[in-house]
This record gives sequence, C-alpha cells and structure tokens, in this order.
Amino acid sequence: MWDELPQRLGGHAVLQSKDTAPEKTLRSLAHAMGYRFRTHSACLPGKPDLAFAPRRKAIWMHGCFWHSHPGCRFTIIPRTRVEYWAAKLARNCQRDIEHATRLREMGWETMVVWECELRDLEAVKTRLRTFLGSRCLGAATGSARSKRVAAARNSDESGPR
Repeated sequence: MWDELPQRLGGHAVLQSKDTAPEKTLRSLAHAMGYRFRTHSACLPGKPDLAFAPRRKAIWMHGCFWHSHPGCRFTIIPRTRVEYWAAKLARNCQRDIEHATRLREMGWETMVVWECELRDLEAVKTRLRTFLGSRCLGAATGSARSKRVAAARNSDESGPR
C-alpha cells in the first residue's frame, strides 16, 4: 500500500513535515559547530526541530511559505483557493506563537531560522553562536561525562612508558 501512495497522488512526492532539506542543513551546521541536540522532542510543545535541553533552548526551522515569513519574497498566497490558503497559513502562524509562548512559560528560550536565511550560512552560524553560547556546556558545568573524559586523558598521559 505505501509503495503505491505516490502513484495514487498523481506521481507527486508527499510533503514532509520533518527531516526536510533545510532542516537537515541546519542540523548539520549546528552539529559541525560542536552543538549536540535532540530533534523533534515530543515532550516539548510544538516538537521543536532542535532542542538543547541543558541550555533550555529550542530552534525551529520554518519554511517561508508555510509559516508566512514577514517581508520575504517566498511568502505568497496561491491564486487559487485564496480563502483556504489564507486561513491555513494564518492558523500555522497562530500555532507557532502558541508553541513559543508555552515554551517560554516553561523557562525555555526560542529561536526561528527561516528557510531563506540558509542562503547565508555564515550569518546563521553567527546567530546560532549568539543564541546558544559556548558549545562546551557539559565541560563548563562539570558533567559526569566530561569528568570521565578528562580522567581518561590524564590516565593515558601518565600511563607506563
């Protein structure tokens, strides 16, 4: 049945809600910068695309069309079924606001990266660094893992020669 689904839809690809190309680009960028995160954490309102639990920070990767990026040239309302699309996109924006508000009430900070911003990866890196801060949060707080790593390094250096 699932193999037949694209054919049933006229051969068109099914729209994705997660693991999209822009989202994968953002994840790769954050990971390459040394940040570690969870994706689509179901225990958080709105299932943010990236969740940094020890930092209590969440990032959403928004498509300019689907989330009505203000002032963006990719934010258009299709010419057919205008009422439907206007209402749908307005609901998406309202839901985004509700999820961000609920997260802030839980003590989390939120950030949105727009799809069109990925055209300048250096600017996105700067925003990530500013929003997330130091990438070595575990070492700064003295986590058990960082202590084990430091102990292993010390034992390697002081081992038999």
